[in-house]
Amino acid sequence: MVLFFIYSSFVYIYSGSEKQPVSPSATVIAGWQIWQQKNCHTCHQLYGLGGYMGPDLTNIASDANKGTDAYLKTFMKYGTANMPNLHLTETEMDALVSFLRWVDKSGKSQVAKESVHWTGTYIF
Repeated sequence: MVLFFIYSSFVYIYSGSEKQPVSPSATVIAGWQIWQQKNCHTCHQLYGLGGYMGPDLTNIASDANKGTDAYLKTFMKYGTANMPNLHLTETEMDALVSFLRWVDKSGKSQVAKESVHWTGTYIF
């Protein structure tokens, strides 16, 4: 009983110290809606979930070379050999960039190699 009280007190005191997620802005929500409408998830991944034709974009915004607005918008505007030009407006591209920046702050796409067992399962 004493251990339960100590444990409960510890949980109560330290449970509020975790960083709380930031609520998405209207622009971020608009970017998410464009992500869905244009079916970006069929080729790209977020948090390791989605298609495998294009790269995982979870942490693209924090990449020093690829995370600039100009770099991201170039791919959105012109596409590539494997990615079509989706004819996005400047406002839509801004919203998508905001969405990708919000996703980037919320998690990691890949776990560390030392956290994965050779069988492919996670080591806790």
